[in-house]
Amino acid sequence: MYSQYKVLHIVEGGCGTVLLGSSGLPLQKIEATLNEEASKGWQVVFQVIESKRFLLFWTREAMIVTLGKN
Repeated sequence: MYSQYKVLHIVEGGCGTVLLGSSGLPLQKIEATLNEEASKGWQVVFQVIESKRFLLFWTREAMIVTLGKN
């Protein structure tokens, strides 16, 4: 069991979604954020990728990561 939890919400870029139809999740940002949180003692507990409607015609992905700390 963890005594503290933190939730991160990382979203795909909006401009790339509109211009290209899809831009993908920012992997370098995710990696840097997770490395920074791991150095503070946080561990990944759960993650999920969701697709949401963006504006009228596009869909955009978001990654929700739950971190835990003892």
